Amino acid sequence: MSAQQTPAESAAPPAVPPLPETPAPAVPDTPRKDRRALRAVLRWTAAVVVFAAVGAGTAYGITGMDRTDVPGLATASDGRWDYPELTRPPLPAGSPGPFAEANPAGSHYADLRALLLPAPAGATEDKALNGRDGWLPTEKYLAEYALKEDRDQLRQKLVDTGLRHIAARGWTTPDGTRTRVYLLQFGTAAVVDNQFASDNVAFSTPSFRIRGSGDAVYDKHFPDAATVSRTSRTTYVEPKPYGAEQVRQAYVSAGDVYAVILQSRKGGALAVPFQQTVTLQTELLA
Repeated sequence: MSAQQTPAESAAPPAVPPLPETPAPAVPDTPRKDRRALRAVLRWTAAVVVFAAVGAGTAYGITGMDRTDVPGLATASDGRWDYPELTRPPLPAGSPGPFAEANPAGSHYADLRALLLPAPAGATEDKALNGRDGWLPTEKYLAEYALKEDRDQLRQKLVDTGLRHIAARGWTTPDGTRTRVYLLQFGTAAVVDNQFASDNVAFSTPSFRIRGSGDAVYDKHFPDAATVSRTSRTTYVEPKPYGAEQVRQAYVSAGDVYAVILQSRKGGALAVPFQQTVTLQTELLA
């Protein structure tokens, strides 16, 4: 602002009238610099069945922003479950992540039991899958398969491929949906990709029949946008007509871990919570 001029107090000729005061030009607000999120966020919008899976950020964890943007804090109206905030467990000092360049074996050095997806709000946990000290006996996992010859073949395959251990978690939600998550850890990612996963899944149908499921076909409606980088996923669904319950299946390879995710429900296993569960569990392993 210019200072206000006052007329001279002497008897000199009248001073030139002051010019109208011109306001100083407004200084535009300096736009705030965009700030990149310190942690990556998994954006999963079930209303339009579109996912956007993102990797972990510098803090090596998964956090939420707005309630409607976060899988674990979605509103109930779209069918998603209310999962707690998800954070990956800390790595041992000096250990790389499973997909770091310094980790060609794809090893998960974090505690595998801590990488299990927690049960959503309101669910009743299946304590039979807790195992001893959090490690599930192989026979408990094999009990998911209907045929004895399949169980025998898988048992031998797990021995031949050097299975290290299995961590599992299961729960039932109030609508009757039963979920079982199994994380099988092997020596290297190469063993998972080349020796185990290749024998367990095919494009059209799974290699081994799950107990309680009839035919199972490739789930072509699982959104491609839900794919988590550096992992591979195959999903199946039991087509109509099914029996007392419908079973959905997912098989995920993530480094040295092979995840098996099963959901079943009388009258039909809903697609949205299945897609949400598979995506979140995969994100924890990535």
